[in-house]
Amino acid sequence: MQQKNQLLDFLNNQIVKGNMLEYLGIRFIDAGENFLAAEMPVGPKVYQPMGLLHGGASAALAESVGSTASYLFIDGTKQKALGIDLQINHLKSVREGKITAKATAIHIGKKIHLWEIKIRNQNNELIAHAKLTNIILEQ
Repeated sequence: MQQKNQLLDFLNNQIVKGNMLEYLGIRFIDAGENFLAAEMPVGPKVYQPMGLLHGGASAALAESVGSTASYLFIDGTKQKALGIDLQINHLKSVREGKITAKATAIHIGKKIHLWEIKIRNQNNELIAHAKLTNIILEQ
């Protein structure tokens, strides 16, 4: 449990700072052997013109949690994980609250990682389903 808390502290205090994750309010909330979860608040900062969660914000959350999950499987001093394909289906709209994204490993290879990301609203309803492919490159 302490290792998980240290990992989440590191992600939230190092990885999130000074980039789009911080701007969007993304925070990592859970981690396990083959998954990583994050949450993002829904409000005007991530709205599209009709006052609903923008699909691009959902996609940014999905790619952020999936790419960061890949980072946990590589040597960050020698390698980097880059998203090369993101497919996302938007299933339900959201106006307020928080959404949670959970990236679960489908395949962790030496050069390719494949993640399934499910994004849910506060009622645990599936609002988006994504698949992210990351390539692992040497620094």
